[in-house]
Amino acid sequence: MTADDRWLPARIAEALARVRPPVASSSTEVRHAAVAALLRPGASGPSVLLMKRAERLSDPWSGHVALPGGRAEPGDADLVATAVRETEEELGVDLRGDARLLGPLPAIPVTARGKILPMTVTPFVFVEERPCTPRLGVEAEAAFWLPLGDVARGALDDTCVYPYADPPLHLPCWRYEGQTVWGLTYRLVRSLLEELGAVPRP
Repeated sequence: MTADDRWLPARIAEALARVRPPVASSSTEVRHAAVAALLRPGASGPSVLLMKRAERLSDPWSGHVALPGGRAEPGDADLVATAVRETEEELGVDLRGDARLLGPLPAIPVTARGKILPMTVTPFVFVEERPCTPRLGVEAEAAFWLPLGDVARGALDDTCVYPYADPPLHLPCWRYEGQTVWGLTYRLVRSLLEELGAVPRP
C-alpha cells in the first residue's frame, strides 16, 4: 500500500475495522458523548470538517475548535445516532443522507480545564458522498475543512499556551486559516491519523 492509498475510503474502513467497537458503561455516573469526523476526499488527501464553538458561559469548551457532536440523549438509538443528531443540529449536515459511516475510533476520556470528567467521547468517521455545506446552528460560530495531508506532514504543527495550569503549559496544536486546533480535538484527529498509520503512535 502506498502512502496515498491510506486515504482511500476503503482503506480507512479497513483500518477502523480493527478498532474495538465502543461499549457503553453501565455506570450511571459515566456519561457518553459522540462526535463525527466527516471526511471530504481530495487529491492530496481528505479534509475533516471542524467547527468553532460559539462563546457560551455554560459550555466548558466555549470558543474552542471541535468536531461536531455532544452528549448522548435517551432518545438516541446508539452513539452513532448521537453523532448524527448533533452534527445536524450544530452544522445542518445530514450524515445519514449525504455521507457514509466508515467506522469508530477508540473512545477517549474527557478532560476540561485540567480536570478529568466522568465522560467518554467516541468519534465516528464518515466520508462525504454528496457535497455537504455546513449551515451554522446556534452552537457554532464557524466551520472549516482541515487538510489531513498537511497535518500528517507536520506542515501545520505549532504550540499554544494552556492557561489553566500553574505555570502555564505549552501544548501541541495545529494552526490553519486563523484557527487553532488543540486539546481534545487535537487528540481525536491525531487518533484517526494514528489508526491510518499517517503519524507515529506516541
